[in-house]
Amino acid sequence: MIVRKDLSSDLSLKNPVAKRKLEKEIMKKEVEAKTKIKVSAGDRTLEIICYIIFSIAAFLCLYPFYYIVINTISANDLSAKGDILFWPKGIHFHNYSSAFRIDGLFQALKISLMRTTLGTAFTVFASAYLGFMFTQEKMWLRKVWYRLIVATMYFNAGIIPWYLVMKNMHLTNNFWGYILPAIVSPFNLILTKTFVESVPKELQEAAEMDGAGVLTVFFKVIIPVIKPIMATVAIFSAVSQWNAFQDTLLLMTDTKLYPLQFVLYQYLNQASSLASLAQSNTSTSSLAAAAATTQTTTSVRMTITVLVVLPIMLVYPIFQKYFVKGIMIGAVKG
Repeated sequence: MIVRKDLSSDLSLKNPVAKRKLEKEIMKKEVEAKTKIKVSAGDRTLEIICYIIFSIAAFLCLYPFYYIVINTISANDLSAKGDILFWPKGIHFHNYSSAFRIDGLFQALKISLMRTTLGTAFTVFASAYLGFMFTQEKMWLRKVWYRLIVATMYFNAGIIPWYLVMKNMHLTNNFWGYILPAIVSPFNLILTKTFVESVPKELQEAAEMDGAGVLTVFFKVIIPVIKPIMATVAIFSAVSQWNAFQDTLLLMTDTKLYPLQFVLYQYLNQASSLASLAQSNTSTSSLAAAAATTQTTTSVRMTITVLVVLPIMLVYPIFQKYFVKGIMIGAVKG
């Protein structure tokens, strides 16, 4: 009541609007005074300890990538010696300019972007549609088909039969060899099916009473509701497609179809040769002056790592708000 006493003189205002606003402010302050929780010294200490622990955990998660970045822009001779730990020294960007001149880099980037975009789109659509269809009781032998797909999580024929199948389907040295084998993923299918089962059946029944068919129900009713799990599947698929290069080793001999990750794999194996080549291209008179910017094994590895990891890191924040909800609801039931 102290607040009312302090502000009682202002209630003599003749303007009723101002009077009501003042009364609301008084009531708000009274509620805040009543509901204010007093924090004890022990609680405050525990809160500080939690902040310290989480800050250390965040630092341990972010430091490896920060360490790679600062080493790519620091003097290469210092980076090779391991002298760059927390702050960049001798900042330059010659590593990135040299990386952009690597033969086939932009073609590989194009292939990686294409396979990630198309592969993710096809995988998300297939997971959503099959997850929806496997919840439909009127689907013919739905339990049999579902169990056959899930069984592939535990059993597979092996690399040689898989390669022979891909070869017979003319998917060697074919861009679609990256896309078609990854369209149906049992893990993504299980997540999507479980999420669809959590959607109230009344929504589909109401749409069917209005004359909606299976496709209309899927596109107009189900898809707007299952966006969280679709975003989750999109993250899993995009990361998998972007990082994949083993299929290139087995299926592709055409250098025009090499993805960025395979180029990274090749250049990591050839990092010493690249460093020697870069040093041999430096004239003797300027060798000492260019020591800080001459390519080394460490600089080649870290620079290409940043170029490959950074794009996929930019995708995650877009889907982050859907990710936790999608993975939790999609994993509740099996």
